[in-house]
Amino acid sequence: MNRLERLLRPKSIAVIGGGAFATNVVRQSLKMGFPGDIWPVHPKKDEIEGVKAYRSVADLPGSPDAAFIGVNRFATIEIVRELAARRAGGAICFAAGFREAGADDEDGERLQTELVEAAGSMPVIGPNCYGLINYADGALLWPDQHGGRRLEPGTRGAAIITQSSNIACNLTMQKRGLPIAFLMTAGNQAQTGLSEMALGLIEDDRVSCLGLHIEGFDSAAGFERLAARARELKKPIVAMKVGRSEQARAATISHTASLAGSDAASEAFLKRLGIARVGSIPSFLETLKLLHAGGPLSGYTLSSMSCSGGEASVMADTAEGRKIHFPALAEAHRAHVKSTLGPLVAVANPLDYHTFIWNNEPAMTETFAAMVSGGFDLNMLVLDFPRNDRCSDADWWATVRAFEAALKANDARGAIVASMLENLPEEHASELFRRGIVPLHGIVEAMEAAGAAAFIGEAWKRPSTSPLKGGRADGAGIGAKIPPPLTPPLKGEGDRCAQPDEASAKAMLAEASLPVPPGRRASSPEEAVAAAAAFGLPVALKALGVAHKSELGAVRLNLKSAEEVQAAAAALLPLGAGLYVERMVQGGVAELIVGFTRDPIFGPVMTIGSGGVLVELLKDSATLMLSATREEIEAELRGLKLFPLLDGYRGRPKADLGAAIEAVLGLAAFVLENADKVEELDINPLIVCREGQGAWIADALMIAAPSHPVGEGVALGLAEQGRDKATDKGCWKK
Repeated sequence: MNRLERLLRPKSIAVIGGGAFATNVVRQSLKMGFPGDIWPVHPKKDEIEGVKAYRSVADLPGSPDAAFIGVNRFATIEIVRELAARRAGGAICFAAGFREAGADDEDGERLQTELVEAAGSMPVIGPNCYGLINYADGALLWPDQHGGRRLEPGTRGAAIITQSSNIACNLTMQKRGLPIAFLMTAGNQAQTGLSEMALGLIEDDRVSCLGLHIEGFDSAAGFERLAARARELKKPIVAMKVGRSEQARAATISHTASLAGSDAASEAFLKRLGIARVGSIPSFLETLKLLHAGGPLSGYTLSSMSCSGGEASVMADTAEGRKIHFPALAEAHRAHVKSTLGPLVAVANPLDYHTFIWNNEPAMTETFAAMVSGGFDLNMLVLDFPRNDRCSDADWWATVRAFEAALKANDARGAIVASMLENLPEEHASELFRRGIVPLHGIVEAMEAAGAAAFIGEAWKRPSTSPLKGGRADGAGIGAKIPPPLTPPLKGEGDRCAQPDEASAKAMLAEASLPVPPGRRASSPEEAVAAAAAFGLPVALKALGVAHKSELGAVRLNLKSAEEVQAAAAALLPLGAGLYVERMVQGGVAELIVGFTRDPIFGPVMTIGSGGVLVELLKDSATLMLSATREEIEAELRGLKLFPLLDGYRGRPKADLGAAIEAVLGLAAFVLENADKVEELDINPLIVCREGQGAWIADALMIAAPSHPVGEGVALGLAEQGRDKATDKGCWKK
């Protein structure tokens, strides 16, 4: 049995406390018709809300399946200890003032530790949370009013978990027709994390889908288990992940750190798991409705019908730039639809069917059936109902019936989309659900819901992903202290750095058989000229020990003579800790950034995107979890705005995409193999040359873990070896 089984689906509830919040728990459970035992606990009262009260936990007639603790934070710990001794099924800790109070409250951290110790193996939700509403059984461990209703027997509903009690309250007040089976708040996750709560909920047959409002991940491994189980049960998950963390460093050393912040890592993690992400509460609810009604979509194609050209245009415009789209009708399909409408209607997708057939149910059924016969993944009908306090909506139901018949005749999925929330009342939404039609409120929200549902469908078609390498497996919770970054920030971008310089970094990469152009250290202009003569001109010359060389003028490219090398070396030598001479990569088609940084939750994270000096301005990047597959890397490269350049844009030469992918795979393997030594690695740019001419690491910035510094003697030796590791073929050849 799941550890949370008794708590989530209790047959007896203990309510400890006599204030308004504890009293509300009793009141709301009675109001919802909870069929089990309710045992209020109060040292002085004989009854609460007409229910017999007990003086203490020890006096209870049995071991409660679930308990709501509504006393102050100090008394909460002793109550938890007493409940654990009675072998209770679990407890909701309502009180605040634990770890979330922060450093200003010296008691908070200590009390949270004591709370976990007092609970032992008994599940504890919170502290600092409202608790649980079980609409399936009528069990409410909930200290406030709510707007939901009991789930009808034999039906299913969504399960929702949020880290905000106020958002949870607001979600119960929705008038969008979404059936809710469970709603739960996570609080501090002092002992029980959000992923474990979610695993407990999805096992219930009455749960159709899961919605998560996430401020922080309790455990990477826990979410991996959750996603795998949800996929087995065919219960899709949508997340609203919020909270963009500040960078862990006071100053960003590498471009990757600015691109692959915690939010980008979260996005990549959810994508890897097949959990859809949306950005607003309305889109969150609409996605849950679409998933509840029929699960994920099998693809990204939509049809749309409305009796207004304006609405058709809004639908088309809202889909612009999204993966979800309205494909043009095939000629035979278009002719079929045209035959039902006559010569005055221009047939397209989205379709404006005009008002010629309005309120003619047989005619509408014929047109709608012709349109949805095209095999679209979701068929949308734009329909705003008139307000029923001043108008009649009788004619609108003929349209609904026609759409319903068309969907059934073609075994197709359909949604009625109201452009405004108030134009699709809750009772109408419930009726549409009953007819097998999804009621969607808002055109933008409908598109986001369809995109999310299609994303999950696409993800579920792929093989399950392997576990993360290097992610945190603990269930520390959102309140846990995140370890500080492993290395201190640079004092200034121009300062010399104790980290491996470019020569050392490239030597390590060359030793790993990665594509590094031949290069050599130089300590004087004369040594630089000699190195350039050995490699052959043109060369690149750089000042070592300087981050962001381009911004500081610490790099000179395409030096074609000994005189140019001599002059450049004299100018650059004062800027850093020596010079680095490198064979110039020529004939590049495009420049990429390939970066790795260590996330405190997910472990090593990779970012690929448009590289060069405009990397942070363009923000054309994607973040992936490690280890990433060849297919995942290629898919992300093809999704970049830069990709047309790699693919031979307007007759230009095609890039060596295969070599680029091999280089990225090799870099990822290097980072994983040296995960205890390398905290961050920034390759910018990775120059991708023409087909057959390779992809080359033109610049490398490495941040080493402080326990594994790269010694200068070792680095010097590797730098010389690195020259021999690189081949003399490739795109630097004239």
